[in-house]
Amino acid sequence: MATSPTTLLDSLAGYPPWFVAACLTIVAAVAIWVIAKILKWSLYLLVGLVLIGGAVATAWLLLRG
Repeated sequence: MATSPTTLLDSLAGYPPWFVAACLTIVAAVAIWVIAKILKWSLYLLVGLVLIGGAVATAWLLLRG
């Protein structure tokens, strides 16, 4: 006897649609927040690397004469 595989939508079918929509909204909002935090810290890292690179280049040019 073959049974059909359980999918994610089948497991959510027992919940009210408004509850599923509310949970998906919360999950999407948290995912966007985490991505924004990662992008913010990546930007801070990039600015820091540019400042360090500029300082090193300036020092090298000054010492080179």
